[in-house]
Amino acid sequence: MPERRDIRPITQLKNHTADLVREVTEEGRPITITQNGEAKVVVMDVENYDRWRASMALLKLLALGEADVERGRTVKQPDAFRRAREALERSGDDG
Repeated sequence: MPERRDIRPITQLKNHTADLVREVTEEGRPITITQNGEAKVVVMDVENYDRWRASMALLKLLALGEADVERGRTVKQPDAFRRAREALERSGDDG
């Protein structure tokens, strides 16, 4: 849940866009924008956005891995390493 100071009405975004962008960039904290008292969008700096996207990608990979384990789609560690080595060797042959 965002802190109270990190929640702003859309009119503040409209009237003070540059100030909000500067604040988000300098403090590295996202700001939630409300419209008619309801949260509608979040403004965040690019660095935090990139980290968030990388985190989401990692979580997706973890979820996919857990689903594979639940379905019994696994291989033993030596086989996984052998396959990885073979794939690396094949990719080296392409260049």
